[in-house]
Amino acid sequence: MSQLRLALAAALMTGLLAAPAFAADAGQGEVLAQRWCAACHVVAAGQARGSTQAPPFSEIARRPGFDAAQLALYLLLPHPRMPDMSLSRAEAADLAAYIAAQR
Repeated sequence: MSQLRLALAAALMTGLLAAPAFAADAGQGEVLAQRWCAACHVVAAGQARGSTQAPPFSEIARRPGFDAAQLALYLLLPHPRMPDMSLSRAEAADLAAYIAAQR
């Protein structure tokens, strides 16, 4: 009986480890950008202006070495010039995916 439990546990763990990771949702990132970022950053091509202190998302996305995963981690930490948005990991990934799409 314990061998059966062990086999079932191994099968369950294999299934969980093999489950596909969910991709970031740039569409949801756009919603977050409009809510949290548009007051300071230009977040879309149609936006008239942002703050002169914050770069447009398109400029961020075109920076050499841009990495959406690193940006998502950066967004999880509070920053002196940015409000504490208290983003979840999924929301940070979605926002980073939206910024990456602005290239």
